[in-house]
Amino acid sequence: MSSNKATDFSSLNLNTDLLKNLSSLGYQTMTPIQALSLPDIIAGKDVIGQGKTGSGKTAAFGLGLLQKLNVKRFRIQSLILCPTRELADQVAKEIRKLARAIHNIKVLTLCGGTPFGPQIGSLEHGAHIIVGTPGRVEEHVIKGTLKLDHLEILILDEADRMLEMGFQAALDNIVERSPKQRQTLLFSATYPQQIQTIAKNIMVNPVMAKVESTHDDSTIKQHFYKVEDTEQRLLAVRLLLMSHNPQSAVIFCNTKKETQEVADQLDDYGFSVLALHGDLEQRDRDQTLIRFANKSVAVLVATDVASRGLDIDDLDVVINYHIARDSEIHVHRIGRTGRAGSKGVACSLFSDKESYKVGLLEDYLDQVIEGEALPDLSVLDQKPISGKMATIQIDGGKKQKVRPGDILGALTGENGIKGAQVGKISVLDNWAYVAVEKSALKLALRKLEKGKLKGRTFRVRHLTA
Repeated sequence: MSSNKATDFSSLNLNTDLLKNLSSLGYQTMTPIQALSLPDIIAGKDVIGQGKTGSGKTAAFGLGLLQKLNVKRFRIQSLILCPTRELADQVAKEIRKLARAIHNIKVLTLCGGTPFGPQIGSLEHGAHIIVGTPGRVEEHVIKGTLKLDHLEILILDEADRMLEMGFQAALDNIVERSPKQRQTLLFSATYPQQIQTIAKNIMVNPVMAKVESTHDDSTIKQHFYKVEDTEQRLLAVRLLLMSHNPQSAVIFCNTKKETQEVADQLDDYGFSVLALHGDLEQRDRDQTLIRFANKSVAVLVATDVASRGLDIDDLDVVINYHIARDSEIHVHRIGRTGRAGSKGVACSLFSDKESYKVGLLEDYLDQVIEGEALPDLSVLDQKPISGKMATIQIDGGKKQKVRPGDILGALTGENGIKGAQVGKISVLDNWAYVAVEKSALKLALRKLEKGKLKGRTFRVRHLTA
């Protein structure tokens, strides 16, 4: 496949090990955000990157910091702040992948929802790169367990969400304790006034790298439906889910309360559904994300904040239960579908009370929004779609030295299930989760209950709503 030389990674002034690794990963051509931001990042400038999730920004700042990193100096040289633990884990994973060709690089994640003590131990052993959430990083910085004296690059990833989640004070504290002489990179899907103020306060002559968040109509088909009241709104959601019959759908709500209510009502109607919002305990959040990502659950009802870091490439449908409060957030939401080259469908519900938001969205999208007719009531006669997989929880994880290969081996060993019947395997600190086809669930449970992982028997259970 021919490519434009100016957008080839090889056109950048990157060290050869990084370029070789990029080539082995199949990365040849830069995405628009990478082509716009990487030359300036490598040149050591402060950069503001604006682009939607899935635009390739992690590789942009990841390559920049790896290019600058001096492995022989075993000091914390880069700090990446992310709004959620899920996103921090995702970013750390991507950086480790990009750093494969450079030996002895230590990347450490520091997030809330996990014990503080072991993190102190890990910090005492040292690291080059820290990826974490603002609250937990601030705690370590204030207690003196995380020292930023040698920090060269500070990165704020999804800065708009960090502010929405109330992390302004934590960010201020961390920046205050960082060296003045540093490079600062700020990535954000939207660029509201609050972000502009932060950029002015913490960056020096930043370069703006903005990728338009518009979507190709051929990739995402947008539909709008007018509803009268809450009752009709819920009926509309049911009709849309039944007519599209998606394997994976996300319904965005504007509040945590509404998110839970919509999920509970859909559950009552027999849908395979879970809610994702800020009031959930970390373990429940992990389980919800894992079960949705591995296709055990077909519908996820979520708030915008909670859904950041949701790593799903093939969402069939996105439904906006209400029009988003901000037009950029609307575009960001619908950008979750139609990714990775697949076709996507975005459905938005609105009432007369939302005419102001509809007007703003019309200006933003440069189109007239008119309500379409909802699917016929006869679609409700079908049975709601359920996830094709089932999730098994194993009471052992990284700390018990359990690895994905051990789980796969235990399932597919003598008289076991077929490898093709095993889906995603996720290993967290103290738990592991494996998706298996529903038809193979009984045998899979038996294999894991009777078999051994790392010479030990762990408790296992089928996760149901």
